[in-house]
Parts: sequence; structure tokens; C-alpha cells
Amino acid sequence: MTVLLGVFLLQVEPDELWCVSDGTTSHSYDLSGPELRAVLNSPVIFAERLKRPLTGFPGMFWCASHTGVRVTLANGNLWLVHKGNNFGISSQTVVVAARHMSNAWEVFEKKDLDGTKTVSDFVAVGGTMYDVWDDNCHDASQAMMDNNSPRCPPP
Repeated sequence: MTVLLGVFLLQVEPDELWCVSDGTTSHSYDLSGPELRAVLNSPVIFAERLKRPLTGFPGMFWCASHTGVRVTLANGNLWLVHKGNNFGISSQTVVVAARHMSNAWEVFEKKDLDGTKTVSDFVAVGGTMYDVWDDNCHDASQAMMDNNSPRCPPP
């Protein structure tokens, strides 16, 4: 999905309440150009839905957590696809190299895909728009695991 190129692969893990960032997220990129296209077009072999607590919250409460989907590619590389307010430039669903993930993430759902979906499919399903109440990180990660159609912004 070439329309979305250049807005993914952030090196940040914002601590957002209800998946809302403070708007100060920097947009530095791991990859661009042909390397980025190669990742976005790569088949996903395995997907894991993960959650982590938000900073300042002692436990893992659903409303005080952030969720995303870590995908494993055929070459073994791992990427986190997740959504948040101000995460990207033209899309709020972004792809991050898994090496940037903290050890606070916990897997709570797994799915074998055997290459039937690509990374860009996950990004598309996550959606470009963000709404804390109706189109947040939890909605996006669930849709990615369910392989639902992309969410549409309200009319």
C-alpha cells in the first residue's frame, strides 16, 4: 500500500493514557524507500496481540494499557504494528521494529497466518484515524487479529 509509505517505523514507545499521546512524539524512522516497501509487502507468518501497562499505573488494567500486534516475517524479523494518537503523520497506525519494545509487553493472543496477510494488511486494518473512544489501540489490535476490514471514519 504505497499511499502509506513514509509514515511508519517509528522509534518511539509513547506512554499514553487510553492510547493518547501528549503530542510530542518524534517521527524518526528505521527504514524508508525500498526497504520500507519490502517490510510492508512482507508476508506475516505469525501474529501476537500484546499489551503493556501505561507509565504510572501499578497493574495491568485494560483501560490503562496499550495494545498492539507483533508480527513475525518469514525471515524471522519482528515488527510491532500499533495505533495511537499522533503516532504517525498521515496514519495513526504505525510499524515499529520490535527491538524498540520494552520488556513490559505481554502476549495474550496468538495466531498462525502462514503468509496469508502482509504487514501492510495489518496497517490498513488498524486504520489511519484515531479516536480515543471509538477507534483506539485496543480496537485496532483486535481488528488486526480478526482480519477485519479497515475502520472507516465516522460520517
